[in-house]
Amino acid sequence: MLLSISFGLTALLLAAVGIYGVLACTVAQRTKEIGVRMALGSSPRGILRLVLRVGAWITSLGVAAGLCGAVALAKYIEGVLYGIRPLDPAVMASVAAGLLAIALGACLMPARRAARVNPIRALRHE
Repeated sequence: MLLSISFGLTALLLAAVGIYGVLACTVAQRTKEIGVRMALGSSPRGILRLVLRVGAWITSLGVAAGLCGAVALAKYIEGVLYGIRPLDPAVMASVAAGLLAIALGACLMPARRAARVNPIRALRHE
């Protein structure tokens, strides 16, 4: 059980780092666009929401794919589980909510960085 928990936590950490990396790269590539948006009057809160929305979309796609995979493999997973049904809605919902919360936490740092972009520097860049 301890080994399964450690593998699960490692996978969760890797997922969070991966989502952080994808969003940090996306924010770096869209710096000019973010600068234009801010120069045209977008608030830092609007930019924060924009980046968090992208992160939530990516995460939702991943969670949906994972849930579909879990449903498809439920028959094979049943032998590994002890004390719960393979398609227990409470477990599925809590895992999905936990993954969404961790992923949105990982999205917060690139979103904050995007919200602090100086429009003049972003437009002058390159």
